[in-house]
Amino acid sequence: MNIKNHIRQIPDFPKPGILFYDISTLLAHADAWQVTMGRLANAVRAQQPDLLVGIESRGFLVAAPLALKLGCGFVMARKKGKLPGKTVRHEYALEYGSDIIEMQEDAVKPGQRVVVLDDLLATGGTLKATIHLLRQMGATVCGAACIIELSFLNGRAQLDVPVTSVVAYDS
Repeated sequence: MNIKNHIRQIPDFPKPGILFYDISTLLAHADAWQVTMGRLANAVRAQQPDLLVGIESRGFLVAAPLALKLGCGFVMARKKGKLPGKTVRHEYALEYGSDIIEMQEDAVKPGQRVVVLDDLLATGGTLKATIHLLRQMGATVCGAACIIELSFLNGRAQLDVPVTSVVAYDS
């Protein structure tokens, strides 16, 4: 099955000049979603994770059902101020400014094997920041995975872990 046939492209969203890759059409197609999860499960299972970390917010849609399928835990990485209790944070640079990613202080135990998931890999900044935060917390980050990779942005080069993507766009 060609998963690209189930991903809608929306030009000029959220602003002019941006081509948005919308996974809502993939999520709505039961067979395509099942195939996508199966492909991700096969790749991620080989990394033997204890936990899957989903990056806010579409990464939750990928990581939570995959964790259930693989029989491992699921943890959220969120924007600043979105998690209750004590958190650990990492500030990282964006093209214009900065952002902060947080996780609950007790979400990951030192030495746990973790795979980080998001819906899309573009420049790699948020994935890189999440990996940094997890290592700061003592996790062993054994990989990253996503549904879509915009390979022309070379985000994979920013990451020092194996990366799996289900589909890639070259332009």
